[in-house]
Amino acid sequence: MATQDSEKVQKVLLMGRAGSGKTSMRSIIFANYLARDTYRFTFTVDINRSRVRFLGNLVLSLWDCGGQGLFMEQYFQSQKDQIFKNVEVLIYVFEVVSKEPDKDLEYYKNCLAALEDLSQGAKIFCMIHKMDLIADSMRDKVFEQKQQEIIDVSKDFDVTCFRTSIWDETLYKAWSDIVNILLPNVQDLKSSLKDFCDANSADDVVLFEKYTFLVIANHDNIGHKDDHRFEKISNIIKQFKLSCIKTNFQFESMTFKNSYFTAFVEEFTSSTYIMVISSDPDVETEAISFNIKASRDYFENLVTDSLGSS
Repeated sequence: MATQDSEKVQKVLLMGRAGSGKTSMRSIIFANYLARDTYRFTFTVDINRSRVRFLGNLVLSLWDCGGQGLFMEQYFQSQKDQIFKNVEVLIYVFEVVSKEPDKDLEYYKNCLAALEDLSQGAKIFCMIHKMDLIADSMRDKVFEQKQQEIIDVSKDFDVTCFRTSIWDETLYKAWSDIVNILLPNVQDLKSSLKDFCDANSADDVVLFEKYTFLVIANHDNIGHKDDHRFEKISNIIKQFKLSCIKTNFQFESMTFKNSYFTAFVEEFTSSTYIMVISSDPDVETEAISFNIKASRDYFENLVTDSLGSS
């Protein structure tokens, strides 16, 4: 669905049983909360609806649905058409240490049945959440077991599972991957970032969404082993940006240099930041900054086009 001013609106359901962590993750990603601040949150009552503008004209209509038993029953009965119609994405949150895992799966199956009736093309993502409560040595095994249980009950639905925690980069990784799927032409962005990376003899180039600092696209010329490194950086920079805001400073750019590499982070298009990393000891910072500025208009149009037609 779209509005008259070319906004592309995507209805996103955030569902899961009470206490699974839905509101905390939403607040960290979209409302600039730190993980340590979420302990004050109480259970969501009924449905909390919010509109989150992302990359300019992409608007996520986010429905954070309270997970208490009474509300869940209403969702599948009296409110079924209202909630499950015209859904683009279902994000279902499973608490990995849930005391009633069978009940979790039952509610999840009810969601799938409702989508099958009212939103057959919806994309399904499952967060296996609070993985920090599982011992490091057991996390792979527990995640794989839980993931298989979810896949088994999903039947004909194509479901993607993520292991997440509000205390590390996994939450950013999951939401970055989800947002990437909502951008139909993201491959064009990645191709252009490769050209930019090569032209500047850079090791890495990363595009972050301006407000959430989720990773939109990147190109890596080195082949790093840490697949989550950009999400770690995203988490660090976002917290630094929030610190600037609290002290009445506006974060625009930063440069970090040591004996191994130089990293540039600058405001790029109207809805993104860019990070350029170079291990060349003779890299000219002024040249990189000039090329970033010279590429802004081109990438502004490209980011807009990545939303696809409404």
